[in-house]
Amino acid sequence: MESKKKKKLKAKGWSIGSASDFLELTPEESRFIELKLALSASLREARLKHGATQFELAKLVGSSQSRVAKMEAGDPTVTFDLLLKALLALGVTKKQLSRIIA
Repeated sequence: MESKKKKKLKAKGWSIGSASDFLELTPEESRFIELKLALSASLREARLKHGATQFELAKLVGSSQSRVAKMEAGDPTVTFDLLLKALLALGVTKKQLSRIIA
């Protein structure tokens, strides 16, 4: 948010914070969410680079197309292991995974 806009909002009594502040997340919870979102975004990128459809990826990992869509959207019901399994199925290396995590 622009600093001018922040100043105007603060002057009118609004408080400015982050989603973590609003949800009262611990630093660990916030980092965990950021990590899952990074993996989700990387999954979509890897799938498109691989030239696979969501349906094709679903078949590779033994899941459904709708589950793959949830994985790519960062749905909180998606497990960490399913994200990793899908990334590995698309040929993402451990080195690439370490870059995503970093």
